[in-house]
Amino acid sequence: MRAALAALVAVAATSVSASAGAVERENQIGLELGVPMLVLGGNKNTVATGASAGLHYTYGLSDAFNLVADADSGVLFLGIPKPATLTHADVGLAYVLDVLRWVPWGAAEVGGYGLTGDSIGGGTFLPGAALAVGLDYRFDRSWAAGIVVREHLFFTNLNLFPSLTEGFLRVGYTWGW
Repeated sequence: MRAALAALVAVAATSVSASAGAVERENQIGLELGVPMLVLGGNKNTVATGASAGLHYTYGLSDAFNLVADADSGVLFLGIPKPATLTHADVGLAYVLDVLRWVPWGAAEVGGYGLTGDSIGGGTFLPGAALAVGLDYRFDRSWAAGIVVREHLFFTNLNLFPSLTEGFLRVGYTWGW
């Protein structure tokens, strides 16, 4: 009797759940607000933090893979004597685990980073890559909100700028499904 009841509950639960929402050719554009943390190397490590805002775009290549692009700019003002700016743009590929309304994902991106300010040695351009993990909540077919954390890896100046981590809250509008 218990086995039959368990099977009935399993069938009922899967029949009323919503279908996965990711599809090919789906577009999303949105805003991100967050906090960057840049570790400055040299004789002693210093952590510079601040505030950042940006844009993100995704395009559904398949139900599991998205083309992703993001750009943001912010100011670093804590942990260094004078404010500095940090701007970057990345493009890459994301693997999406589309499960009901909660959509966890991970991405690998490459891009460029611009750092300016007296506290970080004037102006510097750094090529690099980013690894990102995120979790989005889809309110409906058109709107989603979520969080993302990106760890940036610079291809040059590892002694001067060994680490950049960013955390963002994000909201996006989706179309084309």
